[in-house]
Amino acid sequence: MQIELTAATAAEAEGTFDWDIYLLAGVGSSRTIFAECMKELQRRYAESGFFPRIRELFPYGDHTRNFYMQLLKVRRDISRLPKSAQSGAKTVAKQIRKLSSGRPVLFIGHSGGGVAAYQAAVMLSRGGIIPDWRVIQIGSPKLPIHGQHADKVHFVVSVDEKGDCTDFVTSLGSWGGFSLSRRGLPFWNRSKYAPKHIIPVPMIGGHKHYFRKEDPFVHPERGSNLGMITDTIWERIARELCMGASRFL
Repeated sequence: MQIELTAATAAEAEGTFDWDIYLLAGVGSSRTIFAECMKELQRRYAESGFFPRIRELFPYGDHTRNFYMQLLKVRRDISRLPKSAQSGAKTVAKQIRKLSSGRPVLFIGHSGGGVAAYQAAVMLSRGGIIPDWRVIQIGSPKLPIHGQHADKVHFVVSVDEKGDCTDFVTSLGSWGGFSLSRRGLPFWNRSKYAPKHIIPVPMIGGHKHYFRKEDPFVHPERGSNLGMITDTIWERIARELCMGASRFL
């Protein structure tokens, strides 16, 4: 299946920013899910003097495709079986080989898109297609992250005022694995393959509402969900890459 892609406008112009940015949607997503987030990231980069190429991908299809078939593909992709299909990652990797070969990539994946993002990043890196990468998983199922990659992955999850998780999708999957105790006895370590950066974001709503900016998804003090998610992306990863690029100008 050929992946569907929409390119940002200003990002196509040649600039001084080496990193390409891809936003990956989960199952049943609308075509406008990332529209405002893309605009805001473009604005922030432009204010810093950079014009990155930002694109959005739909690894499992959009809201017009069969929802349950998309769910089945994600379920296979989070499987630990060695012959797991990884269909989402393969379709993403195919497109990035065409458009971003030889360039470092920042993957931002929502829901199942976060699963495809990590798998594609590892696949492309091992194949020598991309020299470096970072992944931000937003409201994604848990997927084992290899130790050498743990620092490259940020896991963002919505929480309520008490800090309790409000996104049921993030409880799916597992980071667990067997470890040895001090006495040399095996035990199930729930966080053995967790990413290094787990970021709770206090939001209004849950899994479907990370990129909402209208009432009732606006906190009187913290602002909109979209604003908080964009701030998290910028402050945790995007600005750091921007500052790194500026040192070579």
